[in-house]
Amino acid sequence: MHDSIRVFCSDSYVNQKLTLKLDLPSQRETALTLFERLRRSFPEMTRLRRVEEELELEAGADADPQRWVAIRGATVRSGVVNAGSSRSAYELHRTILELAPYFLSVSALDVESLELLYGFDLPACGNHDRIVAGTFLGDGPLAGLLGHSDDAIECQPLLGITLNGRADTEAFFEVKTRPDRGLSEGPRQEPISVYVTVRRTGPFADVDALAPSFDDLASQAEELIETRVIPSLIAPLHMAILSGPPA
Repeated sequence: MHDSIRVFCSDSYVNQKLTLKLDLPSQRETALTLFERLRRSFPEMTRLRRVEEELELEAGADADPQRWVAIRGATVRSGVVNAGSSRSAYELHRTILELAPYFLSVSALDVESLELLYGFDLPACGNHDRIVAGTFLGDGPLAGLLGHSDDAIECQPLLGITLNGRADTEAFFEVKTRPDRGLSEGPRQEPISVYVTVRRTGPFADVDALAPSFDDLASQAEELIETRVIPSLIAPLHMAILSGPPA
């Protein structure tokens, strides 16, 4: 990941979601065999949990970075939190794409989409929506709807684009705020989050194309983060947070 991002964020993470058209096999042996194989590569992933209909394998609380995998219905999700490098952030996701087709009987026809989400958390005191409105609406036409940024109770911009003119490859930029449940002295526990999502939809030529597609999506996402997200979203938001609420 970018070293410059650590200046702004308390936490950063990269999540992957492989979405299928048909539900995955429900036999316990199928998921457990995949999880045991993942443990060979990531021995710190020792905690097996079932949350409603989702089966999760995650690292212990003292692991660095934190890694997790979850299987539910027609999705295989994974995440890496606070990785020290791109290699550390991507290794789990790429391994899953290489193993899942064979352990979970996934075929190319079955793949709906492959998605990467990059998340960046910025600690912020005060009303998140007011901070976001004041930072990004300014004196533009949309600001006229609010009257004043201090009146904002919901401001979570979401923008989407196609990448390289391909209809099957998209990117989304989102700012996520948390409700202000009453101000108190000291920093808030929940941050403002900036999300960058890149997605490629099928059809895929074969399952061996998943890992190269991951590499391509990751490369495009990193370029977007460096050239657009940091200067246009994260840096302005960080400066607004440091400046505090307007007088």
